[in-house]
Amino acid sequence: MIKKWVQKITEAWRDFKGELGKITFPGKNETIGATTVVIIFTVLVSIFLALVDAILVRLLRFVV
Repeated sequence: MIKKWVQKITEAWRDFKGELGKITFPGKNETIGATTVVIIFTVLVSIFLALVDAILVRLLRFVV
C-alpha cells in the first residue's frame, strides 16, 4: 500500500517536472505591450466610472 503511494507520488513528481519544462515566459516587448494595454484600459474605465458617478450624483440631486 505504501509502495503504491510512493509510486504515485514519484510519477506525479515526474509529470510535474515535465510540465514545468513546457513553461515559457513572455519577452520584454510582450511584457511592455501587455502592461501598456492594462494601464490604458484601467485609465479608460476610471474615466468612464467617474463620468457615470457624476451623472448619477446630479440625477440624485435633481430627484431629491
